[in-house]
Amino acid sequence: MLDALVDLPIRRVVVVVGHRADQVVKALQATGPAGVALDFAEQAIQRGTGDAVAVGLAGFPDDDEADEADVVVLPGDTPLLRPATLAGLVRVHQGCDAAATLLSARLQNPSGYGRVVRNRDGQVARVVEEGDANDQERTIDEVNTSVYCFRHSVLVPALRRLSPQNVQGEYYLTDAIGVIHDAGYRVVSVAADDPAETVGINDRAQLGSAEAVLRRRINQGWMRRGVTMLDPAHTYVDTAVRLAPDVTLLPGTFLQGNTTVGRGAEIGPQTRLVDCSVGEGASVEASVGRQAQIGDQARVGPFAFLPPGTRVAVAGQTGPFLAGGLAGDEDGGDAGDGGDGGG
Repeated sequence: MLDALVDLPIRRVVVVVGHRADQVVKALQATGPAGVALDFAEQAIQRGTGDAVAVGLAGFPDDDEADEADVVVLPGDTPLLRPATLAGLVRVHQGCDAAATLLSARLQNPSGYGRVVRNRDGQVARVVEEGDANDQERTIDEVNTSVYCFRHSVLVPALRRLSPQNVQGEYYLTDAIGVIHDAGYRVVSVAADDPAETVGINDRAQLGSAEAVLRRRINQGWMRRGVTMLDPAHTYVDTAVRLAPDVTLLPGTFLQGNTTVGRGAEIGPQTRLVDCSVGEGASVEASVGRQAQIGDQARVGPFAFLPPGTRVAVAGQTGPFLAGGLAGDEDGGDAGDGGDGGG
């Protein structure tokens, strides 16, 4: 989700955490986008999205410069949002001098989403959550995606006016839209070109579908930069992985963590590498490695296992069926200058 911020001139990012906060913080620190410094604020009691934003804003400086700034608010469960979509939202917000701009979507089945309610002039007047909507409001097909850009100086007082008088008994951030509109400020919306970008993740089936979309995007990006994938549908590359041009990935390849692969290397088929370094021109066939270093022009596998600390020398060969033991030395294991493996 944080990857959607990469096209914006962001000065500071505050992530609001709650349930299993320690796990979330650890995961984001390990996999967050490069060059983005993250601060964390804990919402100890989950009292709604409006309260969460108030908690997050406490992590920003309280000065004139902050008042003049814009605040982008993203939910944590929309991983398909593209950087270009978010950049477009901010561009419209700043171009029309709005106090609040929300990203909306038109859905054939808007069930479960808050509806965007407009006034007689067609301007955004408020957002009503489905549980609080009347029958007429439930027929609206324009929904709120929970992606916003606010003027900081307007958002802060608007949050103070939120009330938990609703079905959930929570402080809704969506209510801030009505508060800002009623105060006479301009509120606008930007419709997402692809509503699928805005879909939230609520169960593991939706998570699996989203992961498939993200994997396709990642693979297409690498192929445009000169990486060959013989079967992209069965090739898995994590967001933190780095590949040089002219790398070839064969079917069943899993590259995870901070794995790097040098120019001209060939990985696969049926290979999993986690936090490994693969040198230029090396090949790794039908093998598994964790925190291993593979030198230039080295040959690994088939059916090799490289445990943490293993180093395969430049132009070294592990041979088939290498397993275990080579990483037991204090200086790390060295696999390599021929042989038939062993275990």
